[in-house]
Amino acid sequence: MNKTFDFNKIAQPDFFEENVLPAHSDSVHYESPEALQEDKSAFYESLNGVWKFFCSDNLDTAIRDFYREELDCFSFRDIRVPSCIQMEGYGTPQYVNTQYPWDGHEEVEPGEIPKLFNPVAHYVKYFEVPERFGKGPVIIRFEGVESAFALWLNGQYIGYSEDSFTPAEFDLTEYIYRDKVNKLAVMVFRFSGGSFLEDQDFFRFSGIFRDVWLYTKPDVHIDDIRITAQPDKDLAKALLCIGLKVSSKAEVLIELEDNKETVLSERKRIGKESISEYEIKDPKLWSAEKPYLYLLRITVYGTDGAFKEIISEPVGFRRFELKNGVMTLNGKRIVFRGVNRHDFSSLNARVVTEEEITKDLVTMKRNNINAVRTSHYPNRTFFYRLCDRLGLYVIDETNLETHGIWDPILRGYRPIEYALPGDREEYREAVLKRASNMYEKDKNHPCILIWSLGNEAFGGRNFKLMHDALKAADDTRLVHYEGVINDQRYPDTTDMVSTMYWSVEKIRDYLKENRDKPFINCEYTHAMGNSCGGMYLYTDYADEEVLYQGGFIWDYIDQSLTARDRYGNEYQAYGGDFDDRPHDGNFSGNGIVYGRNRDVSPKIQEIKYNYRPLVITFDKDEFTVKNRNLFTDADEYDCRISLIKEGEVITEVKDRYSVEPLSQKSFKIPIEVPDEREYVLDVSFTLREDKSYADAGHEIAYAQRVYGRRGEITHCKKRAVISKGTYNLGVRGEDFEVIFSGLMGGAVSYKYAGSELLKKIPLPNFWRPLNDNDSANLLPFRAGEWKIASMYLTHKISTPREVSGTPFTTEKTEDGIKVIQTYHLPTKPALDCCLSYRVHSDGWVDAELSMDKSSDVGELPEFSVIFTLDAELCNLKWYGLGPDENYIDRPHARLGVYSNRVSDNVARYLRPQECGNHMGVRYAEITDDRGRGIRFEGEDLSVSVLPYSPHEIDNASHPTELPPVHYTYARIGLKQMGVAGDDTWGARTKPEHMIDNSKPLKLEFSFRGI
Repeated sequence: MNKTFDFNKIAQPDFFEENVLPAHSDSVHYESPEALQEDKSAFYESLNGVWKFFCSDNLDTAIRDFYREELDCFSFRDIRVPSCIQMEGYGTPQYVNTQYPWDGHEEVEPGEIPKLFNPVAHYVKYFEVPERFGKGPVIIRFEGVESAFALWLNGQYIGYSEDSFTPAEFDLTEYIYRDKVNKLAVMVFRFSGGSFLEDQDFFRFSGIFRDVWLYTKPDVHIDDIRITAQPDKDLAKALLCIGLKVSSKAEVLIELEDNKETVLSERKRIGKESISEYEIKDPKLWSAEKPYLYLLRITVYGTDGAFKEIISEPVGFRRFELKNGVMTLNGKRIVFRGVNRHDFSSLNARVVTEEEITKDLVTMKRNNINAVRTSHYPNRTFFYRLCDRLGLYVIDETNLETHGIWDPILRGYRPIEYALPGDREEYREAVLKRASNMYEKDKNHPCILIWSLGNEAFGGRNFKLMHDALKAADDTRLVHYEGVINDQRYPDTTDMVSTMYWSVEKIRDYLKENRDKPFINCEYTHAMGNSCGGMYLYTDYADEEVLYQGGFIWDYIDQSLTARDRYGNEYQAYGGDFDDRPHDGNFSGNGIVYGRNRDVSPKIQEIKYNYRPLVITFDKDEFTVKNRNLFTDADEYDCRISLIKEGEVITEVKDRYSVEPLSQKSFKIPIEVPDEREYVLDVSFTLREDKSYADAGHEIAYAQRVYGRRGEITHCKKRAVISKGTYNLGVRGEDFEVIFSGLMGGAVSYKYAGSELLKKIPLPNFWRPLNDNDSANLLPFRAGEWKIASMYLTHKISTPREVSGTPFTTEKTEDGIKVIQTYHLPTKPALDCCLSYRVHSDGWVDAELSMDKSSDVGELPEFSVIFTLDAELCNLKWYGLGPDENYIDRPHARLGVYSNRVSDNVARYLRPQECGNHMGVRYAEITDDRGRGIRFEGEDLSVSVLPYSPHEIDNASHPTELPPVHYTYARIGLKQMGVAGDDTWGARTKPEHMIDNSKPLKLEFSFRGI
């Protein structure tokens, strides 16, 4: 053991640990069966809590001898452990994606570290050894420290460790005081040689961010357990293999329980290393659908028969393998309906509580997500234990990413030899150790099907060696690495083809020629802001192509930090909000749940539908159920078939339908549908029994079929007076009045029951607020004229000497009058559009917006009429698709009658953007709290009702920058272009999800006061 720490080694790639104990399984040992039952072990003592703390800007200003026993550190400040120091007031968070955080500040090459700004955190903890530890050894375990740390006890150097996201243990026994206070000193370096390997797309922090433990162990102790529970090929029996590493010869009692029934019991003597194998007949198998767990209990005795400790581990029997080039679980082709997930908390950064993890995984299960990739580092043990229990497939990923190194290679700025770790020998042992650390800690979790070598770090021989090492250690799982797609010198580095953000068309073309490996998207349907458009194309393709086995959405949660603006208003902050430079802005906001409170965003509605385990379709008088489940018959769910008329259930039938896994079957619709107006047949499958993640009745799949059509508005002729003034034309009826202005160019007034409903003239609108995908694919450069047209269209014409208005024209109708206003658009080529109003004597007004072919101007974001209403009209009720926002490329919402507050339609995306749209709207009512307001009707409208105009939303970078609410804006439209989502750095909305403005367009709807 080295007695001193050499600060000069911190930057060296081949110096990544010193005096660290061997990594081992994450098992917990207990002093008695009762302690095991209570899950409270006397062998452990938490060091979490308040520590003494000092921070310096770099190594030159660090107190290098602060660890000396005689140096009193009580004058240091206090800090909580675990925490990230930047969240405790020491420096600021920094969000960068590809670029390294020091880029532009200092020229730093691999093998070097920043010298000017490299914060060094000095932690001191004074503690006493618990009496219950007796004279046993004292081990300290750090679950996570970013990015590297050196450790001293009572003035003596103990060791050094990198690899921020896996535990590091050190033996303190030689220098521990049993009868007085000990001084533990930890120096944490923000940047070390390992920082080049940790260039993940996340906020950059430093500090002791996971738990710190002291533990002791008896003289006979299981140091490591390796459990494999592998069924044979026909799944009739399984081999349970238990590998033990013990501190000395021992006697062990090995017991396996199946729902509290002991199915295996053997007491035997073993040496320091042993392997015990047992045949289990007719094993109950583990899967995400049915996460059945046995309980393994190992009681340890000395060779004299004296009790020493007891350990318990859940065991899941499952067989994951390649069969004919296809990944199978327990003999069935598996499809990953997955998501990537960062360990992140908006309040505590990397310090994620068990409650937060639980909410994440329960939310996934409730929304049909069956798989998680731990992007891009191992998680804490609680995560895997919960995945075991709830049933989620896991790709466990090595803490490794060097995006800022390989990106210049792809751009041609650097040669392939620059790749890191690439073929570099100086990084070889470090990356092999990172993979080994992950494997040793997590190897006993049945939820883990695939080991991943890291993320976005190009390729090279070192990755092939990592692959081989993992395969040699574990032949029950596959190994994944996406970087091979960019560097194919070592194709056997990965057991599957993995890509990021390839379109379905590109995947289809690839698989036409390459049939030797299965294919997954380790990242796809980039969920930044209002996104996930076209996701169904991928999930449908997984049903079509056997080699395409699903993907993992990027990503689960917005990486945003709760902050306050200069006025004290709370908001979710992103890159740059902390004056962090360089930064990558709101590119951290890719979640399908919001950062604050981890609540689901509207995107989850589409994801849950696309990931549904049962696909329901209709044909004539039958409905067909396609069962995507691998092991669950459809009759394990309840089925409810409802006949609904405008939100009211007319008839309902409950039944159960048997459809075997991976098969389909048709059934006669048990309800007679009347041949009148519009009805909706709704087929819903729900949980029949309570589950660990949801109660009975929770819906897992549904489908709808619409019959008939709603009848047109019936008008009754009433008394109405038409008044033609010099500049204005008015129509007054029994309870309404509408005025059209020739000077102002449109409908300047619509009063109902004496109240004015229009705050501004309704105008044609061609613009929707930019979403993140629009900005990234430069939509404003192609379609920006439509924004100008929406803001500055006019009924006036200009000559060299004057500007004059274009008068509206009128036509007499059977029970009223039609007013036609032409608007001139400031586009190239110049365009006109016409907005006409047909006023009926009963107060209904039929509106029609028409425009000739306009594709020469550019892509058309929206075709609508925008109404500016009083902000008191703050309630929305609609009959259309919902309840959450929906778009032409995110169309899988449910037809029904819904209501909410207008403000509820403002999605909490990090940057304000397009949100709140509803398609298929038959009617929408916008009212005040007394139920008074306006009703719109149409056949298949696209309706957005928000408290902000599109241009107010465009101007805001954060929700707190939106102006005070002055109006309610209702955009009543024909259609809006899709939101896109293949990626957020260039992918456009797909042609089939655009508005076809190569031909004339016409929007029709009606409105009336209520």
